[in-house]
Amino acid sequence: MILPIIAYGDPVLKRKAKAVTPEYPKFKELIENMFETMYGANGLGLAAPQVGLSIRVFLVDASPFAEDEELSPEERALYASFKKVFVNAEILDEEGEEWAFSEGCLSIPGVTEDVFRQPKVTIRYQDENFKEYTETYTGYIARVIQHEYDHIEGILFTDKLSSLKKRLIKGKLNNISKGKCSADYRMRFPEMSKKR
Repeated sequence: MILPIIAYGDPVLKRKAKAVTPEYPKFKELIENMFETMYGANGLGLAAPQVGLSIRVFLVDASPFAEDEELSPEERALYASFKKVFVNAEILDEEGEEWAFSEGCLSIPGVTEDVFRQPKVTIRYQDENFKEYTETYTGYIARVIQHEYDHIEGILFTDKLSSLKKRLIKGKLNNISKGKCSADYRMRFPEMSKKR
């Protein structure tokens, strides 16, 4: 089932998410719904707060990056098969010289900006079966993980912009929070939430 994506301005996006236990109701169904929602919106990642749930869960599917012809065949193969669920994740380390890349967010349609992030990340997490892993990722995968991880920490990519950039996009962000934007997927806006 495709879930509505929560728009910029909703408090759930600014809240630090809580850990999840194996007893969480209909957890596998939630994961399936989140993947369906992400694919329906052509996203590379989706975090639970973006569907209104303040829990430490996010998904990443890096396969669209496999089409980048500048990558080596090994990297392309890695990206093509990279589809993971991250539960109760904790970033242990970020390394390397920060690099800029244009980021967007399903909760902030129509806004993309260069964000600086480190190229290497080590993360401890559980999969959808609550099996624990500690892994290190680099490049695009590290970036998507950092972006989605920020969501469960209550941080949006716009929070990482300079004060000048923030001022320049303030009007767009205000419009999104009022539902004055267009996206080719279902969204829920803060104004709609207040009317419930």
